[in-house]
Amino acid sequence: MIALIFDMDGVIVDSNAMHRESWTAFNRRYGLETTEAMHQRMYGRRNDQILRDFYGDEMTVEEVDARGQAKERLDREMMAGRTEELLVPGLRAFLERHRDLPMGVASNAAPESVALVLEETGLRPYFRAVVDGHQVHSPKPHPELYLRAAELLETEPADCIVFEDSHSGAAAAVAAGMRVIGLCTTYVNLPGTILTIDNFLSRDLEPWLQAQMRRF
Repeated sequence: MIALIFDMDGVIVDSNAMHRESWTAFNRRYGLETTEAMHQRMYGRRNDQILRDFYGDEMTVEEVDARGQAKERLDREMMAGRTEELLVPGLRAFLERHRDLPMGVASNAAPESVALVLEETGLRPYFRAVVDGHQVHSPKPHPELYLRAAELLETEPADCIVFEDSHSGAAAAVAAGMRVIGLCTTYVNLPGTILTIDNFLSRDLEPWLQAQMRRF
């Protein structure tokens, strides 16, 4: 049986605009203006990676941790009450159609942020496994997140289909030996993807997925 694994930001919720706004406001606390190039570099990365990129490797572990927690609190304040409107079109119906398949979430986000999205939208029961960025040593683009999700779903990596929107996420899934469907919420073309869709209403998605399921 195949398993379906979903990134969160850009796949479950189209939160890119919110994150851009959040990073802009957060960086201004420290007198840093956020450029478009900085916005582009933050997609698909864990906060500690982004903070060291923006503020330099000389930051101590304690400083990175404190700023990362502050950034996550700001994210949750900005997202609370908006998660339903941010859901990627067609996702809820897609999850309901395939609820008998093993499904999981694998996100670089903090556990509190993942919990906010899944609990506020009521989607948590669909997922047999939820792996966040604090449960692994190496975030995406390292494959550890996806390999851990496959392990929890008791599915071989080659039988997992991943939904991703970022370069680092797609690279992580490919490195894990999984097939990747790219969503166009962040980038139009992701290297290593086998199918590209606008969202879960795409006409190409179900025929492709049914063809994969017939192999089992």
